[in-house]
Amino acid sequence: MPIAPPFFRTTACRAVALAFTAALASGAALADAGKLVLTGGVSTVEGAAGGGLTPWAVIGTQATQGEKGVSIHTSRAVTDDYALNAYGAAVAIDERFELSLARQDFRTGITGAALNLPGLHLKQDILGAKVRVAGDAVLDSDSLMPQIAVGVQFKHLGSTGLDGTLQALGAKRSGADVYVSATKLFLAQGILVNGTLRATKANQGGLLGFGATLGGADNGYELHPEISVAYLLRRNLAVGVEYRSMPNKLQTAGRAAGLGEGLRAGDWKDIFIAWAPSKNVSLTAAYVDLGTIVPATTNQRKQRGVYVSAQFAF
Repeated sequence: MPIAPPFFRTTACRAVALAFTAALASGAALADAGKLVLTGGVSTVEGAAGGGLTPWAVIGTQATQGEKGVSIHTSRAVTDDYALNAYGAAVAIDERFELSLARQDFRTGITGAALNLPGLHLKQDILGAKVRVAGDAVLDSDSLMPQIAVGVQFKHLGSTGLDGTLQALGAKRSGADVYVSATKLFLAQGILVNGTLRATKANQGGLLGFGATLGGADNGYELHPEISVAYLLRRNLAVGVEYRSMPNKLQTAGRAAGLGEGLRAGDWKDIFIAWAPSKNVSLTAAYVDLGTIVPATTNQRKQRGVYVSAQFAF
């Protein structure tokens, strides 16, 4: 199988890079007064604006209608057996369109060692696009109308020593997620509620490939819900919880490979606090529970730990 060209050389990513450069260059069009603090969300580990784990319908950066905005972010999650670093950038246009790029670097730890691949890192690149199709979270905060957006995330997992294993399981290294999000902001009460429905084949968000066919595993798209609730303690400080349902496509393939429940996945959850020391900076910390990740090598341990993230938005 030919190896896909490096992520940042693809035509789509060049387009996002050009948009990002153009937004930076057109200083007059960049966000001026900007949004209310924290109403644009933070950056997810996949690059889209939202919480840490799941996208929201909000359009990121500080840009409002008629403006362009840019943001950059970096994140790190550490659990009992694994670690994930993520970083990326996003461009927002006219409070309607969002384009994002993200790279994830997943340290496999004990699992890599068990596969005779000590020090194995899985690197995934994600190109995202989101468009607001209805509502305005702030302007409609005194009604029941939510802000609604649809998005897509194109994902590619880099080639590693794990390629043969994924191929044997019938998992691919590239895939796409499609989602719709609805975000309702109750501004007077300081409460934000988001619901996202994602169509996906991604195993552990794509870090273990996409789909599976071994043992007759169902390789079709599945719909999975994601929920976020945040409460504003004060204008620049929020606490909240997130839940993200995850596909379990590798479970059947794992049984067929003689691993029993050794590839079973669990849903992702977190409890977070987000602080904006200024309108351009937001810092997030969370306690995360990522369920089981390759429990065959981790003694069935749930992957619990901490997550931190910083975003700079203009």
